[in-house]
This record gives sequence, structure tokens and C-alpha cells, in this order.
Amino acid sequence: MKKKEEMLVITMEECGELIQACSKMLRFAEPQDTVQLIEEIGDVLCMINILKDGLLLDDKLIQERIEVKKQKLMKWRLLNK
Repeated sequence: MKKKEEMLVITMEECGELIQACSKMLRFAEPQDTVQLIEEIGDVLCMINILKDGLLLDDKLIQERIEVKKQKLMKWRLLNK
């Protein structure tokens, strides 16, 4: 497997683990679920940084997209300023 493919596969796996942790938070809301959620968020953010570096993604474009998404969430009142 090439480096690019490996980075993408690991990122997908980590996103899946984050999905599972979110689901457990909704189903059980046990203290250990919060720890698991924090760990999985950290793992996903780590892989995002690796992708940005490894694929030479433009951080400015990513930040612009984050702002677009925040505005959309504010419109639907899912995010407070």
C-alpha cells in the first residue's frame, strides 16, 4: 500500500472509531465514554494533521471551509457565537 493510501485508510478507520464513541455517548453516557470520545477526537485530529502535511493540503482553504460550515451551523442554531 502506498503512503497516500495508508494515510487515507487509517484516517477512515479513526473516523469510524470516533463515530462509534459518539454513538456510545448517546446510548450509555458513562464517564469512560467521555474518555473514549476524547481519545478518538485526538486520533482523528492527529490523522487530519498527517493528511494536511502528507498530501500538502492548503491549510488556508481548510480554514475557509471551516468558516463556511460554522456559518451554516449558526443558521440552523447548532452553534452559538
